[in-house]
Amino acid sequence: ILPTQINKTRKRLPYSADSWADRTPLHEAACQGRLLQLRDLITEGFHVDTLTMDRVSPLHEACLGGHYACAKFLLDKGANVNIISTDGATPLFNACSSGNAACVRLILQCTAFIHQAHQLASPIHEAAKQGHSECLELLLSYGAHIDLELPVLGTPLYCACLTRATDCYICLFALGPCSLSQLCRLSVRRSLGKSRLHAASSLFLPRSIKAFLLYH
Repeated sequence: ILPTQINKTRKRLPYSADSWADRTPLHEAACQGRLLQLRDLITEGFHVDTLTMDRVSPLHEACLGGHYACAKFLLDKGANVNIISTDGATPLFNACSSGNAACVRLILQCTAFIHQAHQLASPIHEAAKQGHSECLELLLSYGAHIDLELPVLGTPLYCACLTRATDCYICLFALGPCSLSQLCRLSVRRSLGKSRLHAASSLFLPRSIKAFLLYH
């Protein structure tokens, strides 16, 4: 990678650029969306959750770059969907930052924590601030609080207004808070847990209920 390319990449990282010095080939492959290289490195013995000093994982990189195939591969290999970097970023936050709705949906389907405690790394605030309305709608459909207010960031609506993200502004007004049925679905999914979500399809329930639980 050329030095100029490194500088450009550093500017878009939501976490500290100091992590660049101890990045591994696995991080680089995930960052660039090189799926075949990623597979080879995992086969050679690289751990799927290899972290930099700032706790940046390959999954962080894949989501930040919006590389769905790489993110899915890492998750299939057991990557921690809720790993938190030193600066508070999660893979979900990075996916919202990239604006890749497919990555956001993938992370959410793996039961990622929607509400990040770090005041500067809230997925819903990031989606609203960046103007990624599709990502915002996904977060809200999975139970993100529409009026979540943080001391530093304010509400998602405030973030959308601040950056003049018109689509997100309209989305926040149109969708409103979660319905009771949505809250029930989230409760059932959390009770099942990630490892048992697939079992919902084999339950003795009407097909419409199964589809509802699995977001189909």
